[in-house]
This record gives sequence, structure tokens and C-alpha cells, in this order.
Amino acid sequence: MSQFSIQDYFQHLASKGIKLKESDTAFIEFGKQFTGMSDYMVSISIEITLKVQREFDGSYYIALLEGFKENNITTKKKAYAYVNYLELELTV
Repeated sequence: MSQFSIQDYFQHLASKGIKLKESDTAFIEFGKQFTGMSDYMVSISIEITLKVQREFDGSYYIALLEGFKENNITTKKKAYAYVNYLELELTV
């Protein structure tokens, strides 16, 4: 995924048949403003949320953004490593 705007990412999702509700897109924007994360990291958070939860889950999305911010995560590779770490912690 290249770095593009959240609106571009919504269009990318729509082209794959994934349509988010208006309330979801509003919540996504809220999360971006709340955490101050970049469009790139917001898009990664959406991607991971959809892959893990199989639908958009606002609380999961916000938790990811907050975790990314607290841990200074700024790349896709580090984001996935962080999520894998959390999954390992939950299974122990």
C-alpha cells in the first residue's frame, strides 16, 4: 500500500467490494483527529482491523491507533509486528 489519503483508501476498499458505512468513515476521521496519526497509519489501522475483525470495529481500530502512537509505530512492517506481538501476548 502506498501512502495516499484516507479518501483514496476508501476508494481502494470500494474497488475491492468493501463498503464502509458513513458512520464508520466518520469514526475513522474522529480516530485520526483524536490520535493525530497520519493518513498512512490510519489506512494501515483500517486494513488490520478489517483483516482481524472481518468487519470494521471502531474500538479495535482506536486501540490500534493508540497503540501505534504510544509505541511510535510509523511503518506497515512495524504495525504488523506490533499486532503479532499482541496476539502472542493474548495466547500465553
